[in-house]
Amino acid sequence: MQQQHRIIVLGAGYSGAIAAGRLAKRLRREDVAITLVNAEPDFVERVRMHQLATGQELAPRPFSEMFAGTGVALKYAKVTAVDPDRKHVTVAGADTVAGTDGAEELPYDTLVYALGSGWNSQGVPGTAEHAHEISGRPGALRLRERLAGLDAGQQVLVIGGGLTGLEAATEFAEARPDLDIALAVRGGLGDTLSPKGRGHLRKVFGKLGITVHEHTAVTEVTPDHVTTADGTSVPADVTVWTAGFAVHPIVRATTLEVSDTGQIVVDATMRSLSHPDVYAIGDAALVAGPGDKPLRMSCASGVPTAWQAADAIAARLTGTKLPKTALRYFNQCISLGRKEGLIQYVTADDRAVSAALTGRLAAVYKELVCKGAAWGVAHPTLGVPARRRPVVRAEQQPQVTAAAANAEA
Repeated sequence: MQQQHRIIVLGAGYSGAIAAGRLAKRLRREDVAITLVNAEPDFVERVRMHQLATGQELAPRPFSEMFAGTGVALKYAKVTAVDPDRKHVTVAGADTVAGTDGAEELPYDTLVYALGSGWNSQGVPGTAEHAHEISGRPGALRLRERLAGLDAGQQVLVIGGGLTGLEAATEFAEARPDLDIALAVRGGLGDTLSPKGRGHLRKVFGKLGITVHEHTAVTEVTPDHVTTADGTSVPADVTVWTAGFAVHPIVRATTLEVSDTGQIVVDATMRSLSHPDVYAIGDAALVAGPGDKPLRMSCASGVPTAWQAADAIAARLTGTKLPKTALRYFNQCISLGRKEGLIQYVTADDRAVSAALTGRLAAVYKELVCKGAAWGVAHPTLGVPARRRPVVRAEQQPQVTAAAANAEA
């Protein structure tokens, strides 16, 4: 009897969870063993961390329920090492078969790397010690406790003018109108948006009483203020740092080819250029989008890369035609509290166009997008045929792969 092809998916964020579920739907259980490794036992809606920080409760989404009956094995453990040459990953945690050092090695035939990203302190002094972050649930919960302990009139400063910073500042201001909320941005407020989008953003910020420090680079963070590049001191009882994301550092210790950003360099099917048994998706992958521009780290980028990788793996294992998922953008969805929103329509390569949806309707649209993303994780096989194809024999796979690659080219 042929041994099952072992597929390990590292990370169960939006991209990892979707990839695991999609693979389970495409391949026969008797042919493959799919294991999803994640440190936490339930799905984290990362796009809602600013809501969690203000005290809002999020619906629990345990993986044991989401993957019930799919055949996907769940392992709750922390990934501590990846060895793509030996084709092993090392994990540690409560759900591991502990050895003398408390670690367990998991062999694989195909690896899907989806460990994502965390906050990026940009090397600014004092940030790691004194700033809060909301890139994940632990940070959001720590900030939640800190905000709850603030008295009226105390100052909260959000650093970063990207989508996360805009959403955080407006959420805080709406939830705690008694606090003094400010936002510091390197450029202008919403300077990547259309004129209509920028105008609406300024209107909402004004209505919520948010102070904006434009063209401001923060060079140091202390417990009660930040210092800017021109030497100005901006008071802050709480500093929230949202100035970009950095990928998980574990991959830099491997022999995988990575970019300057630490992302795994992949081809159009999300397969590593240096190790063809490894696929990278989501924030962990350096993916070329329209115009060969790298996709930005976001849920909007991660989901289609998960579809592409899962379908490509299934095609190569079953000897069928390689699929091609469109990797492009349609809009940027920004929540501005619970009552306001901004949907900025963009070109395929993520440049703002003149059209934008604003106000209450945009807030409803954004909420539907967030719910849809979570639903997609729990139902990753939308549009996937019910037929599960058999895996071809191992000795046939290189020939199938080469033929498919030539056909794709």
